Amino acid sequence: MFGMKHRGGRQVPATTDLQRIWQTTLDDHIIALCWSPTGHVLAAAAISGPISLIANASGTMQHKLPGHPGLGTTALDWHPDGIRLASSGQDGRVRVWDTISGQQQQVLDAGTAWVERVAWHSAGAVLAAAAGRTVRLWAADGTLRHTWNAHASTVTDIAWEPHGTRLAAAAYGGVTLWQPGQAEPLRRYQWRGSTLVLAWSPDGSIIATGDQDSTVHFWYVVSGEDLQMWNYETKVLELAWHYRSRYLATGGGSSPCVWDCQANANGPEGSRPVQLVAHNAPVTALAYQHRGNLLASGGQDGGVALWEPHRTNRRCAWADGTSAVTRLAWSPNDTRLAVGYDDGTVVVYTVTPEAVRVPRGKPPLP
Repeated sequence: MFGMKHRGGRQVPATTDLQRIWQTTLDDHIIALCWSPTGHVLAAAAISGPISLIANASGTMQHKLPGHPGLGTTALDWHPDGIRLASSGQDGRVRVWDTISGQQQQVLDAGTAWVERVAWHSAGAVLAAAAGRTVRLWAADGTLRHTWNAHASTVTDIAWEPHGTRLAAAAYGGVTLWQPGQAEPLRRYQWRGSTLVLAWSPDGSIIATGDQDSTVHFWYVVSGEDLQMWNYETKVLELAWHYRSRYLATGGGSSPCVWDCQANANGPEGSRPVQLVAHNAPVTALAYQHRGNLLASGGQDGGVALWEPHRTNRRCAWADGTSAVTRLAWSPNDTRLAVGYDDGTVVVYTVTPEAVRVPRGKPPLP
């Protein structure tokens, strides 16, 4: 086990302002934001229920889906075909939409009043959803395949293994690993605490979790060994992996921390994270590029910062927002960054070598 402590600091001036491509205002708080696999369409869900499908090129509305009206939408996920979009909501349903016609294709009963998460497998053959203490798995045609309910409490997050077939589910007491085709869990990574979010490393070797007690856990998937980072300012809801699986960015305070997960033979244990000082309020969203080195951070102060932590701890671009940032999403080709805000605003910025200039500075990470 090892600890870390956030330190305050003077706000660092921005080197470059992010260049806005387009902006639109939706119904209210943006609860989910994700690009289609082609990057042609951005899906944005308002917490009250409506789901907007917005053209990347122009920012014009293609369809406004009813989503989960009245009670609200909780999550979105695109099918790999780039046509179907799954949504979950507080009506106890998972809905699958045809994004070309704007029509609802399927309504799946999740068995409880609130569905927290929804996730397509990368091959598109199955769809998973977390609802209460249960994870359900459907075939793409809507046939129920599994009902997994061996969780100690409400399942707070689910995620598929990158390039694999296993599904991880987070709840109080740790993480449970499931395999389609099997009724019993493959493995449990146990811990006496409330796990809020999880993120697989892109190489599938580590599951990181953000926790209610202001800690971050590392679970090594094969060995089951776990490490812990502690003394964050707040509960940790923000996790982002670099695509090479070496660096993990975490929130849990006003300064994002970036951990070197290959700092030594014991991973990040005993190392010190790089702290990125820019926000005047807690960080609310983090996102690494899919195949690049830029990290985006958004905060309750409405600011969005870009960083290249392996080169410098000074931010390389900045944009002021209209309210607190709720979601960040990189386009599939990493050239655009979508930002969702608490007041319903959605902004898309261009992120190219011409738009972002990394400032000089001593590299904080090897």
